[in-house]
Amino acid sequence: MKRAAILGSTGSIGTQALDVIRNNKDLFAVEVLTAGNNSDLLIRQAKEFLPKSVVIANEKDYPKISGALSGLPIKVFAGQKSVEQIVESPDIDIVLTAMVGFSGLVPTVNAIKSGKNIALANKETLVAAGEIINELVHLHKVDLIPVDSEHSAIFQCLAGEQHNAVEKIYLTASGGPFRTKSKEELQNVTIEQALNHPNWDMGAKITIDSATMMNKGLEAIEAKWLFNLEPTQIDIIVHPQSIVHSIVQFTDGSMKAQMGLPDMKLPIQYALTWPQRTRTDFKRFDFLNYPELTFHKADPEKFRCIQLAYDAMNKAGNLPCAMNAANEIAVKGFLEGRIKFTQIPEIIEKTIYNIIFVAHPSLDDYIETDREAREKAQEHIH
Repeated sequence: MKRAAILGSTGSIGTQALDVIRNNKDLFAVEVLTAGNNSDLLIRQAKEFLPKSVVIANEKDYPKISGALSGLPIKVFAGQKSVEQIVESPDIDIVLTAMVGFSGLVPTVNAIKSGKNIALANKETLVAAGEIINELVHLHKVDLIPVDSEHSAIFQCLAGEQHNAVEKIYLTASGGPFRTKSKEELQNVTIEQALNHPNWDMGAKITIDSATMMNKGLEAIEAKWLFNLEPTQIDIIVHPQSIVHSIVQFTDGSMKAQMGLPDMKLPIQYALTWPQRTRTDFKRFDFLNYPELTFHKADPEKFRCIQLAYDAMNKAGNLPCAMNAANEIAVKGFLEGRIKFTQIPEIIEKTIYNIIFVAHPSLDDYIETDREAREKAQEHIH
């Protein structure tokens, strides 16, 4: 039985991970649950799964949670520092990092240093600090299993191919809700339209990232670190049906794709149960229901965030970290109705070329870059 810590248990990935665990109670024990602000759901989850510890990042909610769970054998902690420290518990075998944004970096670093295997759903960790994460994974000999559907697909395609060189990978993108809109039409996009994803049920931040296609830029950087690739080996193609989750092309020209209906519970379960596969009752894909699978070139002119991500990946150093921070601030500004949809890439571009560039950053450099970039991005939001 694997003892799991779910960081971000009240978010989209976290709740689906608990669905997987609920259906596989003989395989998993929940040791730790953490959440940012959703204290009511965290309380309900804690009462059902009875973890040894829960952590709420928002310290104001500590009395409420502590009171609600009094009498149960559950320790209650609060604050971001507690989230970062709880992963060091010797009772944990695997940590699912499902927190959104840069806040997932330090907990992931601490978990790796404590010898925990990682199921990584927090792409920002590798985007911001991929070099350090890879060094730590190698040093502490832990497994890092990707949860993102695209990276899980690549990971699955590479199973048994350890000695075969990869020529290229293709990350597939649904194209989001604005795939068919013109550049001019994007000027008047509403928050509601941007949150209406055609295929996937995700949290607000990643749904906006899908609408701007920044999620594909982030995924390209993540893939570079996960699979030891050069930027020229990573292509993004638009696949509106979201059935082919990604493709690996080998040096002999052969290609392997991982396919299935768009359901995040499958890559979540694969990451948690790896290297085994566990039977599910998930709905099965039927080719006859999809007589056409189509593919198109991603348009980096219309979706400027793709090009910004590749520029940051090529420049490397702390630039991807700054880009990620600026994106988080810009997306928040859009969701609050303070900027237009088309201003998101503009704010990112203005920010990343005005930070102090560090070619070989330390963890402290990444933390300072994140702080600096957020500050500069905020200056462009009125």
